[in-house]
Amino acid sequence: MELVIFDCDGVLVDSELLSNRVLAQTLAEIGLPMSLEETIATFMGHSMAACVAIIEERTSRPIPSNFVANFRDRTFDVFRRELRPVQGIESVLDAIDLPFCVASSGPPEKIQLTLSITGLLPRFAGRIFSAVEVTRGKPHPDLFLHAAHKMGVAPPACVVVEDSVRGVQAAVAAGMRVFGYADLTDADTLAAAGARVFRSMAELPALLSGR
Repeated sequence: MELVIFDCDGVLVDSELLSNRVLAQTLAEIGLPMSLEETIATFMGHSMAACVAIIEERTSRPIPSNFVANFRDRTFDVFRRELRPVQGIESVLDAIDLPFCVASSGPPEKIQLTLSITGLLPRFAGRIFSAVEVTRGKPHPDLFLHAAHKMGVAPPACVVVEDSVRGVQAAVAAGMRVFGYADLTDADTLAAAGARVFRSMAELPALLSGR
């Protein structure tokens, strides 16, 4: 094991409930009411482009031209007020001896903002990779392969830390080991996708050291 690749939302920063809460509100305004639980199940782990495709398929019409900008502005406002690091992640980053990076479905400005708000940005400076840099997002392996290539590590020597089924599928498709953080996603579902599941960040250092 030579490199740890962290997902961002839900793994480094506790953003999933916040962003999905805003998404549910924004979808209701364009005539697509969904519960918080439904938005999490439908959109978690997807890039914004993939989310837009799903929304347009369900509404059978193009989204309003300002939808993405409106959603992002509102989400970022909530992040600035409420966003926190995932509980225990700072201790994990302090404890592991391996190089690490972040590879997220979010755009670079979102990754930079969330890591900055939570004080984690200096730990990942120069090692941030976004799905906008590759052709296909999760569950395809492109993003994780891109991150491994940029970090100079062969895929079999990488381990991914994910919290979504699509992220686990992407890591497996990349030929990487994957640890699945069972927070919002059911543990059995993550395991079925190919992850070794853990439920607390306190468990992660031991998993990364092979214990």
